[in-house]
Amino acid sequence: MGAMSNVVVVGAGPAGSSAAFWLAKAGVDVTLVEKKSFPREKTCGDGLTPRAIYELQLMGYNFDFERPGLHRVTGLRSYGGPELKLEMQWPDHSKFPNWGAIVRRRDLDHDVVKLAVTAGAKLHEKTTAEPVVDGGQVTHVDLIKDGERERIAADYVVIADGTLSRFGRVLGTSRRRDYPMGLAARGYFDSPRSTDPFMESQLYITDATGAAMPGYGWIFPLGDGTVNVGVGLLSTFKRWKDVNTTDMMHAYSGSAPSEWELTNPTPHRGGKLSMALSVGPKAGPNWIAVGDAAGAINPWNGEGISYAYETGRIAAGFVIDAIKTNSPGHLMAYPDFLEEEYGDYYRFARLFVKAIGQPWIMSTLTKTGLRSKPLMEWVLKVMANLLEEEEKKTAEHAYYMLERLVRMAPGRLVAR
Repeated sequence: MGAMSNVVVVGAGPAGSSAAFWLAKAGVDVTLVEKKSFPREKTCGDGLTPRAIYELQLMGYNFDFERPGLHRVTGLRSYGGPELKLEMQWPDHSKFPNWGAIVRRRDLDHDVVKLAVTAGAKLHEKTTAEPVVDGGQVTHVDLIKDGERERIAADYVVIADGTLSRFGRVLGTSRRRDYPMGLAARGYFDSPRSTDPFMESQLYITDATGAAMPGYGWIFPLGDGTVNVGVGLLSTFKRWKDVNTTDMMHAYSGSAPSEWELTNPTPHRGGKLSMALSVGPKAGPNWIAVGDAAGAINPWNGEGISYAYETGRIAAGFVIDAIKTNSPGHLMAYPDFLEEEYGDYYRFARLFVKAIGQPWIMSTLTKTGLRSKPLMEWVLKVMANLLEEEEKKTAEHAYYMLERLVRMAPGRLVAR
């Protein structure tokens, strides 16, 4: 099969490396193209939920916590204000582990691309990929490095070049403007509590004037004397385009719990997050989009990495089936599969982020919820997408309650 079909994967981040790994493992001839070189920095919270851990375990990632740069976390500590705090363990689950981890994306992405290369993918670093298109089909891909251009045949293409997805835009992909978008920034600080066993999340943050913002803050311990500190903001906030991420970072890090003793900040990095499968089309005659290039970030919590690994693996399966059956049209079933897998969950997530765009709703939900540990443990399962199958019906009832609440809100927000 590998000798007959050449698959080009554009982008060697989590989604692209995952797709390349699973394709190469199946014997497919894979060319993996990355415009930067490893290791490279990425804007990320560096946190791995149990869903991400599961995907990495499937690829054989080495979770040896004795090695530096890898820190195990057992749960989440949430704040709803200075006097509302709750600690929750990751739940036991029939499929996913009950623990998470923190590892810098600079290191993690390098490790995972090595897994893809070991499986047989051919990596081209510091290389830009441009499609050669005929009738919507990618016939070739130009690899551009140091001013030199090499044209290679492409039987299939996996688009994994992130939120901006310049490669995808040439093929007609675009983001739905009525879907939510996130804006996030992060930096690193020294902290004596770097070995804390909990991720920490601030569910109620304010701007410099003390006004509530529909976003969240985090502190993720890296176990090496440093912590990742960041803030995320949602586009449902009316003034979000006017928000300065530097001011957000300064406001949040300055108001962080004093026990973290944050010092020596690094310059922060920021970026936009395409959420809720907002980018389409997700497949074409012989191409398929994954991860951030498909807008696969979870709006409930801003997590993108587990969905990058998942969609990379899923897309690889569709490409492999198309190759085996010599049926490129098989790729067109991929968007329907994603809708079946994530559609309802992301639809209600869009509703949720529209709801918390109303500051009074966010304040009420946070202050009420954090007083009930059983409720918040269930909310943690929902937001991290860790419900068991039999629990999802209960979740649907809660989603519809939220929908009624939002329909009663000023402006009559309605999920799409």
